[in-house]
Amino acid sequence: MSKVVEAVYEKGVLRLLERLDLPEGARVRVRVEGFYGILREWKVDAQKLKDELRSMHS
Repeated sequence: MSKVVEAVYEKGVLRLLERLDLPEGARVRVRVEGFYGILREWKVDAQKLKDELRSMHS
């Protein structure tokens, strides 16, 4: 079985954001793909973005 589930890291523990249907004691493999690094330096000029979207749909 393979399933992607989002989680939040809090106080040293990953807290899943949805329930898994697994038997007690089941072992799983976890691959961490952090979103934090992708958007950390990303800055958006909201007005410029709105203007560009308007011009695309005019």
